[in-house]
This record gives sequence, structure tokens and C-alpha cells, in this order.
Amino acid sequence: MAWNEDGNGQDPWKRDGDEPNDLDKIVQDWQRRFGSILGGGSGGGGGGGAGSIVLIVMLLIAWGLTGFYRVDEAERGVVQRFGAYSETTMPGLRWHLPFPVETVDIVNIQEVGDYNFSTEMLTADEQYVFIDIVVQYRRSDPVLYSFEVEDPEITLQDVTESALRGVVGTSSLELLIGERREEIPERTMDELQDTLANYGQGTGLTVTSINLNVVDYPKSVQEAVDDTQKARNDRDRYRLEATTYANDIIPRARGAAQRVLQDAEAYRDRVIADAEGEAARFELLLAEYQKAPRVTRDRLYIEAIEEVYGRSSKIILDSEGSGNLLYLPIEQLLKNAGVTTLEGGSNRSADTRQLEAADDQQDPRTEASRERSTRQ
Repeated sequence: MAWNEDGNGQDPWKRDGDEPNDLDKIVQDWQRRFGSILGGGSGGGGGGGAGSIVLIVMLLIAWGLTGFYRVDEAERGVVQRFGAYSETTMPGLRWHLPFPVETVDIVNIQEVGDYNFSTEMLTADEQYVFIDIVVQYRRSDPVLYSFEVEDPEITLQDVTESALRGVVGTSSLELLIGERREEIPERTMDELQDTLANYGQGTGLTVTSINLNVVDYPKSVQEAVDDTQKARNDRDRYRLEATTYANDIIPRARGAAQRVLQDAEAYRDRVIADAEGEAARFELLLAEYQKAPRVTRDRLYIEAIEEVYGRSSKIILDSEGSGNLLYLPIEQLLKNAGVTTLEGGSNRSADTRQLEAADDQQDPRTEASRERSTRQ
């Protein structure tokens, strides 16, 4: 059944009284209403002009409403009039001339942004090193951020790479891995901030911190680096052992050397003192010899013989009137008897006297020699 046939529905273009709706009449009706509001006449031509004015006014009002914007507490509004900077608005509900006369860029000056940067680069000693850092920054100046650089974030990344290469390229790999590892973020941040400040009046970005995640050898050379590190550890261990050994042996050698020097000095002093004493004794002896040469000579001879015989461990007895010398092993007899021979031979023990007496009784020549010595 067709959509306009009876019995199945109603004609959508007819009202309840089966009178069709004319679009022109509807538009004219609305025009009359707007005209009555604005005080216009009820004529057809006048109503059409008034409606156009109302429509224009409504469009102007809607266009003006698009100029309202809100700035939060952490944000600043940068107003641009035909693309040129006009003013910076503070937090609150604001209005500007709608597009295309003025536009507004809302910049958050308290938000801290970050990005990760990692690369491999050459050091001062022409070695590869892998570095991974995280840069945190803040949009400190909304005007410079909006006008000074076309793309501040991309510019910041490029400047970061340049600053990092400047730091790494002036240091050796060993220092970067070891002693100067903690200096990399600080030095990179200083160079990065100086470079950003040289972009005209600046980029409006402030680097708040740089965090160093990784600074190490590239994975392609990690095995060789591990071997090198092991050799370095062995070197340090050998140095420590050598230092320990040196700390032990050197003081002892110095002590031994000092002891030898002291012994030598003592020997020198003793020899000098002995020589001086002998010289003084000889001078005294010379004076005595000049006074009585024969007596002094005989005394020296007797003292020499006494000293020689006093050091001898054998006793020889001369039997007068006989051409035989009687040898007695007195030393061996004294040892068997447990008696010690006195130095100089002047004091004899009781056992020695008993041995001599027994020997005299056995040898009559010894008795006769003793009697002659008594008579003399």
C-alpha cells in the first residue's frame, strides 16, 4: 500500500485538519514573530528584512560567546591578535576578540614534562658508550615558549643530544663508567641550559633535572668489556698484594739496616777507643822504657811469656839433668777429675797438687831437681 493511501496512515505533510504544511508559510510565520519582537511591521517584505537582522544579531552573539575562555591557576593565557603577541592573561574567566581576530594559547607553567633520550656515542678516547637519560623540564615563560621557537620540545631534544655529546666527547670511557659517572647529569644540565639561553631571548623552557638511567658499554662489546674488567680487578688485586708485601718487608729491611748501622758505629767507636787506649798505654810504656830500658824490656818479656803460657792447655815439666822431657796430659786428667784449669796457671787445685806429688814420688829425678832448686 502506498504511503498516501487511505486506511493505513496519515499524510505527514497534513495537519490534523488534513491541510498540508507549506514550508514558505512556516518561514514567513517565524519572520513575523521576530519582526514583532523587534517592532517591525507585519508585511511580507518588512518581515523578511527583520528576520535577516535578527539572524545576523544571533550569529554575532554566538560569535562573541566563542571569545570566552578559562585560565586555570597553573596556566597562563597568551593572546595573539592577528598572529602577533597581544597580552598574557592570568588565571580566571577571560574574554578575547573571537577568531580570527584574536586567538589564545593556554600554557601550563607549573607542569613538569619529561622525555627519555638514549643513544650510543664516542668518548674522548674513541670508545663507544651507551647512555640513557630522562630529562625533566618546565615551561617557565609562556610568551617565549609560544613565539621564540617553532617547536620547543623537539628543539629541547636536539639540544639535549648536543649537550650530552659535548660532555661524553670530552671524557674517557673509564672515567664515564667509573669516577665521573655522577657528574654526567650535572654537566649535561649546565650545557643544556646555557645552549637554550643562547636561542635569542630563550626558549621559555627550564630544565629542572636530568636523571641518568644507564651508562655502560654497548651490548656488542660487553663480553670483551667483562674480560677487561676482570683483568683490571686482577691488576688491582696484585697491586694490593704487592703493597701489603712492601709494607711488611720494607720496615723490616729498614730496621735491619738501622741495626747494622748501629753495630758498625759501635764497632767503630770501640776500635777507636781501643786504639786510643793502646796508643796512650804505649806512650806511658815508652816513658818508662826511656827511664829504665833493661828493666822494662825484661818485664815485657816476662809478661808476654806469662800470657802465652797462660792460654796454653798443656803442662810441660823440665827435668834438670836429664835430656828427656816429661809430658803429662794434665788437661785430660783434670777433665776426668772434673776440675777446671784456672786461667794463667797460677792457682792449682788440690787434685793437681796430688797428681804432682804422686809423680814426684815415682820419679827420683824430680825430687833431686826440687832439692837443688831449694838450695839455690
